[in-house]
Amino acid sequence: MTHDFWVSSGHHLLDRGEGGGLVVTDSYLKAYFARPELAPPDDACVVERTLHAVLLSDPYREVSVAEIGSIADADARENWQVVLGFRDHLVRHRTLEAAYLALVRQGIGGTPSLFVNQLTHVILRNALDGIDDTLMLRAAELFYRPQVMTLHEGALLAADEEIIAGVGGNPVSPLVSMLGLPASAAIDVINADNAHDYYGRSDAFDMALDLTAGREGQAALARVIARWVEHLLARETVVEPLTEVRDIDLRWYVGLDAEGTKIGDTLWKNADFVEDPRIVNLFRLRFDDGSARAASRDPVYLILAMTQDRKLRMKPQNLIVGLPSEAELAN
Repeated sequence: MTHDFWVSSGHHLLDRGEGGGLVVTDSYLKAYFARPELAPPDDACVVERTLHAVLLSDPYREVSVAEIGSIADADARENWQVVLGFRDHLVRHRTLEAAYLALVRQGIGGTPSLFVNQLTHVILRNALDGIDDTLMLRAAELFYRPQVMTLHEGALLAADEEIIAGVGGNPVSPLVSMLGLPASAAIDVINADNAHDYYGRSDAFDMALDLTAGREGQAALARVIARWVEHLLARETVVEPLTEVRDIDLRWYVGLDAEGTKIGDTLWKNADFVEDPRIVNLFRLRFDDGSARAASRDPVYLILAMTQDRKLRMKPQNLIVGLPSEAELAN
């Protein structure tokens, strides 16, 4: 039985093209403009309110520079320029996957991280369609939802930053206390016993993930990384979780976040590897095209790290722009 998940991504409002990519529809754009963050505030001018109402009815409608310029609030004018620019970018491309690739390859620039994360969310929903592995689904949340990392009884746990932001109250359980959640919070670490519960809670983002090296959470994240690369780049890979670092050659490496990139840059310049407490997970990626020479090619090391204040903000676009090409691997 196939279960639905991540309904909030809007995947059910999109069509699929012949190659399996997601195709923009009227319904998807209307739902996008209906998102709470795009709704005009109570004190918005008539022009802004009218524009929003018109786009809810006709999401493809062209909006002139003069029309945006007549919005009273300067911040609102800038916001609408960004929103409509993003819409036009999506519509210009054959699929959302193509739009995403163009966006990250040309430089995200002024595109808000919120929009990039929303696009990542729905593309991942497509890439993971039919996957009956809730650990993979929970691990995939790292691609588009910032996490807070916590050490508890020898385990390194990732919990959704937005959920943890509701601090207060008197914690009543060790896990709630550890994560700084209010007493009313309902959060569990996903495991074999409660994994099936994920389907009913997938849009709540209220299940924590054990990312301790060598455990199932890290292995699940490795599987998601391989799926992401295959879906977007049509390149098959084997991604191996590492539990220790010995004799690694960082000729090729990709930081899976800003901290991971900094650590990789430092290690590349310094041959003597020093364990860094910010490192959450390490992976070794090899491209597997079925040829005998594939195994002889240099691996690519992937570094996932957290900030000093234990925040983890993954940048999956680094896997698109950071992985070496076939020609580079052959040299």
